[in-house]
Amino acid sequence: MKLNYPTHRNGLFILLLVLISHISFAQTKVEQIEELLSTYEEYGKFNGSVLVSDQGKVIYKKGFGMANMEWDIPNKPNTKHRLGSITKQFTALLILQLVAEGKLDLQEPISKYLPDYPKKTGDIITTHHLLTHTSGIPNYTSFPKFMEEESRNPYSPEAFVKKFDEKELDFAPGEKFSYSNSGYFLLGAIIEKLSGKTYEQMLQDKIFTPLAMNNTGYDNHGDILKNRATGYEKQGGAYINSRYLDMTIPYAAGSMYSTVEDLYKWDQALYTSTLLPEVYMTLYFKPYVPAFGKAHYAYGWVVGYDKIGASKDSIYTISHGGGINGFNTNISRATSNKSLVVLLNNTGGAPLNEMTRAIRGILHGKDYDMPKKSVADALLVVIEDKGIDAGIAKYNTIKDSDAYYLSESEMNTIGYQLMGSDKVEDANIVFQLIIKEFPKSANAYDSYGESLMKLGNNDLAIINYRKSVALNPNNQNAIDALKTLGDDISDLVKEIKVSPTVLETYVGKYELQPGFIITVTREGNQLKTQATGQPVFDIFPKSENKFYLKVVDAQLTFNKNEAGEIDSVTLFQGGREMKAKRIE
Repeated sequence: MKLNYPTHRNGLFILLLVLISHISFAQTKVEQIEELLSTYEEYGKFNGSVLVSDQGKVIYKKGFGMANMEWDIPNKPNTKHRLGSITKQFTALLILQLVAEGKLDLQEPISKYLPDYPKKTGDIITTHHLLTHTSGIPNYTSFPKFMEEESRNPYSPEAFVKKFDEKELDFAPGEKFSYSNSGYFLLGAIIEKLSGKTYEQMLQDKIFTPLAMNNTGYDNHGDILKNRATGYEKQGGAYINSRYLDMTIPYAAGSMYSTVEDLYKWDQALYTSTLLPEVYMTLYFKPYVPAFGKAHYAYGWVVGYDKIGASKDSIYTISHGGGINGFNTNISRATSNKSLVVLLNNTGGAPLNEMTRAIRGILHGKDYDMPKKSVADALLVVIEDKGIDAGIAKYNTIKDSDAYYLSESEMNTIGYQLMGSDKVEDANIVFQLIIKEFPKSANAYDSYGESLMKLGNNDLAIINYRKSVALNPNNQNAIDALKTLGDDISDLVKEIKVSPTVLETYVGKYELQPGFIITVTREGNQLKTQATGQPVFDIFPKSENKFYLKVVDAQLTFNKNEAGEIDSVTLFQGGREMKAKRIE
């Protein structure tokens, strides 16, 4: 099963791949930034535009790689890139402008402003819920076959809302955080309803024109835009044009384009009351709900402490990432020193968070991580050029090298790329390599099982799908595959019960690393877990001492000492394991 791995801080207990290299600080900050980003470009990890400011002043801006590969047009600081979800912070500001004008109450039900919205849910969802991703409305970009069946079709906002407004909520409004583009789409509809203008015109009138953001706008496919970047995606060792997306689909959740220079104007305006009175600016950036890792979600922003380089130090940041066909983006503001890092990439999938942290390390004179080469990328190039045997030889040479890093998700991706090119046997071998390196990854066995099924080796496919379910009992994809293969799955779906007495022995606090605590609680027969700065999640038994989460592919195993007491818990995720010592 191919899984999408997030590019920004997302999900529970994310295990970060740390790429470590000592850096000399004899260079100036600008020279260090130049060397860092040039290395990312050299390794095929960044192709886009950059701006860095410190103490409110721009110290670095430059383009890397090509804005258009067919015409050899380079990226520059004035290149226009699609922003994706960075759009959400602009949508949120328009909403707060309506609040400031007395046209909108954030705590009123949305049915007051959208009278045609189904009252069953519209009467219990507020604009605040939409802004903070706590509405429970299912995320339309996650609907089955959405990209294949809907993403090319133009819609009016009213027509597209019908695609999700009748669906059951994923949870009660306000109960928890769950990122939903649907909520921000609705915010655009509310803006249009209350203003009498289109969302696009409101952006222009209320933000772009006042700030002289002349290179920013709503990205309509038919418009002729000078300096517009083309979006690309990797396919094998090369790039292809990204798939077409009608921009009425992302709408108020992700429709904008801009330049790094215009986003600097935006950053500077947010230190003033030019766009909003100060009291509403405070509401704008207030941390409302635990979201990604230790961070919280504000209104269109992710706020919280982020690492400075490779040091243990951190800084409070106001940031957001974006991803849309062929583009990924990141804007990160640190108000304590009025610094800004803007990275706009037009080849998709660049490691912008780790790049931002490294740049912050440079700004603060701390150690930072230089990029390493990808084992997966190097492997795929050799396979495509010289065949699988040469590829495996290359893999064995570089996988433990200090100059390379090995990523399970990247290896999984190239396996699926090979399968997509009808090189199923090669993909099968790649999936075997993943299992060897990450033997506790449910996803590795799932992917291997799929390749075996395509090769007609159903018996071995069943064995590996079962291994995947054993590691992650909530892997419905593997269970469905076993059904297709004719396997009796009755033993996989039976309920496992653990007595309250045993569950009580697991209740406590476990330190995964300094300052990062896993807290385990019990409500009746339900065990729950919460990591520092994150929501509470139910965990479910697969045996008496092994539990799994349904919201993410992760498991917890409670360990006894020689005296028979629970003294630690082991977290399994992404093929890796980390032990947390019990402290309470």
